[in-house]
Formats: sequence, C-alpha cells, structure tokens
Amino acid sequence: MSDFDAAVRTVPDFPEPGIQFKDLTPVLANAALFARGVEALAEPWKDAGVTHVLAIESRGYWFGGALAVRLGAGLVPARKPGKLPLAGPRETYALEYGEDAIELPKDVLPPGARVLVHDDVIATGGTAGAACRLVSREGAAVVGASFVLELAFLGGRAALPEGTRVHALMTEG
Repeated sequence: MSDFDAAVRTVPDFPEPGIQFKDLTPVLANAALFARGVEALAEPWKDAGVTHVLAIESRGYWFGGALAVRLGAGLVPARKPGKLPLAGPRETYALEYGEDAIELPKDVLPPGARVLVHDDVIATGGTAGAACRLVSREGAAVVGASFVLELAFLGGRAALPEGTRVHALMTEG
C-alpha cells in the first residue's frame, strides 16, 4: 500500500513545536484509498467474532464506523468527558503533563460483547489502554486493537493489556 503511505502527510510543528502530526485527510478524500484502507483494517479481524468496534474520539471515528460496517458489528463511540448525553463509565489516563479521560455511552456495550478497539494512531498508548480497560470493566472482551498508524518508537503497545492482538496498517520507527 505504498500509495496509501505516500498520501499521509506529515505536518511539522502541529499542534505545537516539535510535533510531527500525521494527517490522514488525503487518504479519506480519495475514495479508492479510503476503501482499501477499510478493507486492510478489517482483514485481520474478519473471523474474530467482533460484535462491536469501539472507536476513539475523534479521529478514530473516521475509519471506525466503516470498519464496524465492514465487520457487521455495532459501533460504540469513546468520547471525551461531557460530550455524551447519557455518559456511562469513565476511565482516566496519564498525559505527559496531567491526565485526561474517556467515557462510554451508558448501557450500549453489553456484557460478553467481543470488542475491537480502534483509533487512527497509537502513539504512547494512553487513550487506547484506557479504552481497553473500559471494555473489560463493562464485562466485554477486547478482541484486539486496530490502528491506521503506529508510532512504534513511542512504545504505545506497552500501555495495552498484556497479550492484546494489535494490527496497524503502517508503522513508523
């Protein structure tokens, strides 16, 4: 998928100096690339019995909804606090300076669900790790974690529960 890789832009110093932001919008704007990306994300999970895709706010929604449709699964949004009208469980996670949190909608993830956690990028893994903990707290099983891009040099996989199956379309570092 070299044309897929080539379409991802690196934007220097965004959102702050020193950050090399990975912009996926050129992939989304190209129907053929977007479709190929969805297919490639779904392929490793097609026989895993996924019942729900938990997509992480907000860029995880871009591929997460299409991935859920492709897998015949429901979509559960993980949102920042204060964004859900009926918020359910909340999980906090550490940032470089301070902490943040994500929440699930109340009563939409049934116990026993088989959940694929999805986000656009895994960097340090804090958000994805929090999402996995939320799934487990709800009595559901984490089937795996899916990402468009893994920034491996930041070690994000270590923040996921031990043994979590991970698939990323692209890896840097």
